[in-house]
Amino acid sequence: MTTRNKPCPICKKPRTEEFAPFCSARCRDRDLASWFNDSYAVPGRPALPDELSGDSSSQED
Repeated sequence: MTTRNKPCPICKKPRTEEFAPFCSARCRDRDLASWFNDSYAVPGRPALPDELSGDSSSQED
């Protein structure tokens, strides 16, 4: 399997099957913390204020 040859995306050490795609619980937790702290972002257009209000009844199909 080719995915085992890829290194841990956090520290670049060899990944383990138990924590894939990371090498350890520490790197897995660092990645999760980055998501929680908004260090990562999915590209796209900025949301409009109406979209942020959470009122889904105003959206048209």
